[in-house]
Amino acid sequence: MILEIVQYGHPALRAKGRRVEKIDREILTLAEDMIETMYDADGVGLAAQQIGIPIQMCVVDVSGIKDRPGALRLDGKPANTADHMPLVLINPEVELFGKAHTGIEGCLSFPGLRADITRPFSVRVTAQDLDGKKIAFEADGLLARAVQHEHDHLHGLLFIDRMEPALRKEMNQDIEDLRTA
Repeated sequence: MILEIVQYGHPALRAKGRRVEKIDREILTLAEDMIETMYDADGVGLAAQQIGIPIQMCVVDVSGIKDRPGALRLDGKPANTADHMPLVLINPEVELFGKAHTGIEGCLSFPGLRADITRPFSVRVTAQDLDGKKIAFEADGLLARAVQHEHDHLHGLLFIDRMEPALRKEMNQDIEDLRTA
């Protein structure tokens, strides 16, 4: 089922997510619906906060993006990213590493708004999957950026919080227009 994506100004976007303590039928259905919603909106990620539910769960799928590569490593070995998409990350922990890289980002909760955001190029992630099993991987490029973006949502941070101050000031009216839309 396609869910409503909340827009900037909705209080859930600033809420730190509760840990998911039990992976039950409700969580499994929510993950399935979030994936369907992400695909319907042409996104590469979606956090539970973006559908108004402040929990520690997000979904990511960068497999359809060819112009901004990403890489995935399992146990230190390169893996085919597409084989592991979509990712459902429950209670993820993210460690940032690598040089800072600036790239364009958008957000499904900020329709039409895009900006250059600087983030580390790589991440190490540990999380639970839908079976409750621990998963661990490293990612670079677009996959790392998408994971960081969604992980921020799980902690009430938005990509506009990562903008350079001058850019944020320049875009402030466009951002505020979204709040009142």
